[in-house]
Amino acid sequence: MKYRKKPVVVEAEQWVENGHQLVSSYRNPYDTGHRHCNHCNHVMLDHGWIDTLQGGHTVCPGDWIITGVKGERYPCKPDIFEATYEEVEEDGPWWKWERLSQGQRLAILLPKLYGDREAKT
Repeated sequence: MKYRKKPVVVEAEQWVENGHQLVSSYRNPYDTGHRHCNHCNHVMLDHGWIDTLQGGHTVCPGDWIITGVKGERYPCKPDIFEATYEEVEEDGPWWKWERLSQGQRLAILLPKLYGDREAKT
């Protein structure tokens, strides 16, 4: 079977350097930080560290920090972010739809689906 990811609006910020409030400095007791990263080729001292639900993760410069639907935070590589997410205009129709309750959404959709039939019953 195939599945489609549900459209969910998330908060995200691109991480550039240490000092960011969501990301702490790179830490690894077995690494001096002078070696180059296998993903981005920057020295590890240029990297950050974030604690996630799955444990700690290294954050490369340019990675996106996503805040998920339950408030969890995790890093995402720029190419994956670009392929998976698009910017949402906060005053656009999508944003307004996200803030509506299920009842409000039904009130909009039912007349479009059933026309006047529902109004007459």
